[in-house]
Amino acid sequence: MRRTFRGALAALALLPALALGAPAASADSPSPSASATGGAPAPATKAGTTFLTAVNLSPGQDAKVAASTGDYLYWAFGAAEGQTPSITLGVDLAPTADRHGPQTWSVEVFDGLRRRQACTAGTQNATGAKEATSLQLSCTLREVRTWAEPWSGDPLPGTYYVRLSVTDAPQPDLGLAASVQLHVAAKGDADNAQPEGGELKAPLVPPVGGGASTAKAAAPVAEEEHWYTGWFSGWNSRWYWTIGGGFLAALAGVLGYNLTRHPRGHRPGRYGSVPPQSGTHHHHEGHAERH
Repeated sequence: MRRTFRGALAALALLPALALGAPAASADSPSPSASATGGAPAPATKAGTTFLTAVNLSPGQDAKVAASTGDYLYWAFGAAEGQTPSITLGVDLAPTADRHGPQTWSVEVFDGLRRRQACTAGTQNATGAKEATSLQLSCTLREVRTWAEPWSGDPLPGTYYVRLSVTDAPQPDLGLAASVQLHVAAKGDADNAQPEGGELKAPLVPPVGGGASTAKAAAPVAEEEHWYTGWFSGWNSRWYWTIGGGFLAALAGVLGYNLTRHPRGHRPGRYGSVPPQSGTHHHHEGHAERH
């Protein structure tokens, strides 16, 4: 009985050592994710329904989404200066037996400020007959510039949004199942950017979610100082201006009082004098007539 009790105590003493040795052994063994070979990321299987819920695509990542006819689909990707992005879309339509007529699909691209960007090449609107099984759409943007005037609407580094929608379809066909494949490619890099004589301080809109932007972040710029900078900054400046403003207001009140009380600096010759009354004047006249 004593031997059994001592053996149990020895086993309990070895438990901490076993617990410490287990993590070390697991750390030495390679994990499945670490041993996996690097390559293109897996295609995205979702799409947003608005700009705010757009699914971000990493560089080189495609999208393959099951959608419904009539839904708005949104994706977001990053573009850097000197690149020329191109978007290619393939739409597998619903079975012919379920459709009631032709369908027209459209692809649009917006920049980070949600300004629609023009396509220099590609088919933005494609119409498929009732017997068609698939559609192909594409859009090639202009080269992303390093900077541009705000009114020009030229593509700048930052986030871009892709919107796929159905512009024309029979009413009974809305809601039918469809499949969409999206591929984003970019030609060129920062070395191919044309010199514009300037540089964009920061991307238009940094991407939200898990997407990564390839645009550069701007370094903070020091504020320019002048001889009067200290007068308008700091917590003490408000007291200086408050006291000064109060003094000027009091001085203006005193001057205004003097001008309205004694205009043009003239003062009356006698103070407290009472003008003669009309009754007294008549009394003196009657006394003179008696004499």
